Amino acid sequence: MTLPPLPPAGLAALLALVAAMLLRAVHPARPGVFAPLALMVSLAALAPLAWAVAAPQQISPLLTVLLAALAIALLAREPRELSQTECALKLTWVLGAAFALSSAGDSLLTLATGTAVPLEQWSALELSLDPYALWSAALLMTMLAGLVLLGGAPFHFWPADVIHGTRAWFAPLIVAALQASGAAWLLHRLATLEGFTQGEKLTGGLLSLAALVALVGGAFTLAAQRRPERRVGGLASLQGAIVLAAFSVDPVRAPFASIGPYSLAAWAAHLALALTGAGALAHFLPVSGRESDPPSALARRHPWSAAAAAYALLSLAGAPGTPGAMLWLEVARRLAGTRHPGLLAALLLAWLVAVTVAVNETRRMFGAPTPLPAPQATVPRFARLAFWAVAGGLMALLFVWSVAA
Repeated sequence: MTLPPLPPAGLAALLALVAAMLLRAVHPARPGVFAPLALMVSLAALAPLAWAVAAPQQISPLLTVLLAALAIALLAREPRELSQTECALKLTWVLGAAFALSSAGDSLLTLATGTAVPLEQWSALELSLDPYALWSAALLMTMLAGLVLLGGAPFHFWPADVIHGTRAWFAPLIVAALQASGAAWLLHRLATLEGFTQGEKLTGGLLSLAALVALVGGAFTLAAQRRPERRVGGLASLQGAIVLAAFSVDPVRAPFASIGPYSLAAWAAHLALALTGAGALAHFLPVSGRESDPPSALARRHPWSAAAAAYALLSLAGAPGTPGAMLWLEVARRLAGTRHPGLLAALLLAWLVAVTVAVNETRRMFGAPTPLPAPQATVPRFARLAFWAVAGGLMALLFVWSVAA
């Protein structure tokens, strides 16, 4: 029996999972008989998140709720970790309210049309027998959970909180899986709208406004951040913003989710890889920003590993020469081709801020030349292996996308 070839998105998600387990090995479990069992439990907990990244089109609304519950459980499993517990509480309140409002929107649509089947609902609404204010508000409410999960402004606080206050071995996969679930939630809602003209116009306007707010608000917030972990979280929120911008081009057919090598799975897999490397790198970056700061311990003792980690950070920001830049460019092309000048300008602003922040972080990591001896602090071998795994996966994505484009 021969196994089917693993697609690039699946391979990238697998590499992200491998890198996460390498980072997990940096914090070994308590020695004893149960140490291997603890590693197996960690792998079992992260596997559903990696699957969500590899196959976001297969995530149903119910699976989205289950993935959110898994993420909250991972954050709340150590009560003594106050920052993780705080993140779990924030996600519980925010996602719980979003799911509740989206469910209420579904109930209102059922009440207004007399059926719970989406295709039948749009056919009934085409007859214009129901008040516009009722069904339009209900339709927008059903999309709220997807907007929150994507993490674009004004909901961009939760990716930064999770990256900042959570262990580096599972925080990136949690953020990437939840954002992929948010894109899948919107895709599930938009897929049935074809033929309902009023609904297409309404959702198109909403997505354009949401993308504009997410790009501009995310850019200004990212420029104001001071901690490396929160800057990485800000870059992750901009990844959600470019998905909203891509969806706004054609809400029903969602070109970013179906055309060429830039599929939704490809975007999610790149996000998981780049965020894993950048999230781990953030813990090795200095907080201060003085020009005279010496290089970090990672850059002085292991410069090539530092370069591999910096490649992940630059790809997350969309710097030229990385697979992340190809995603930003593809969205910009589609916005330019469909005459969205306001969104295109916001996309350019967000990209410039993201690349500037990533380049500045890289410069600060390598620091200013100094005659002082290298610090005695060592960088764990497993962390360096994780950086190389992530960089190798990103370069493979760059090659595959360049050939397929």
